[in-house]
Formats: sequence, structure tokens, C-alpha cells
Amino acid sequence: MLMKIIVKNKILKFKNKEIQCSIGKNGFTSNKIEGDGCTPIGTYKLREIFFRKDKISLKNEFLIKNTEIRENSGWCDDIKSEFYNCYIDFPFEHSAERLYRVDNLYDIFCVIEHNMMPIIKNNGSAIFLHVASKQFDPTEGCIAIEKKYLIEIAEQLDATSQIVIEP
Repeated sequence: MLMKIIVKNKILKFKNKEIQCSIGKNGFTSNKIEGDGCTPIGTYKLREIFFRKDKISLKNEFLIKNTEIRENSGWCDDIKSEFYNCYIDFPFEHSAERLYRVDNLYDIFCVIEHNMMPIIKNNGSAIFLHVASKQFDPTEGCIAIEKKYLIEIAEQLDATSQIVIEP
């Protein structure tokens, strides 16, 4: 059964729940550019889950590809790199975001399949559904929700799951 998650304004709708979420600090865009601080509008698959085993306890196994975040885990955001918008391991010669963080924002996240098939340089990288800050601070372009809801969603994602992002 197709599971759709709808994001509109700053509300994420999942099954019968309406959940507060954070979006990009500069709102939504239909023309995503690297570093613009906007959340891309569209319908995307949720292709993979990354998580910290030391910070997440699961009730169930994930139904889609999942990867444990380690201290050397990262995501390339450098348009000059052949690994742009891909998972990498540090040390790494180009610019990349560290996934193993002191705060809890990346304790668990789902990769939103924006700019992935194909990857186009400068069209935005590292667009995730991740844990929100306590104050629901704006993101750099991701969508963020409370950790308990993110775990609940992640445990139910399958290969057909989609996220629909609307302004």
C-alpha cells in the first residue's frame, strides 16, 4: 500500500496525524539551488534511513535500506566533487556535512530523493527528513519533525513510500 506523507506550510500529515515541522529558512522553492536555504517542492521517494544505534531504540526492523551512522559518516555538498549529493566517509577532500553530530538532529533521518536520479550539480544536496530542534528552528532546506514521530514514520516506510512537499 502506497504511504504518502504530505508537507504543506509547516505541517506534516502522516496517516491520521498532523505534526508540526520545520522547513527551509527561506521557505519553499520549485527551483532548488545549492545553499539557498529552501525546501524543494515536489513528490519524492524516501529512499534510505540513516540512524545512530547509540541514540535510537527501535520496535521493528526497517523495511527499506538503512545505514548506521558512524563517526566518519558524511554527505558531500561540494559541487566540484564527483560524489556531490552522496554519502561519503571522512577523511574527504571536498566539502561535506558531518552526519555524526553532537546535537540530536541526525540521530535518525530519511533521505528524500531530491536531485538523485540523475544528480545535477548545484541543484541541492542532503535533503532529509530529520529530527527538529526543540524550538523547531528553520532548516537549510530539509524537513524536520520530533524524533518520536520520525521513528514511527521510519519504521513504516517501504519501497513505495512518498513525501509530497507543497508550498
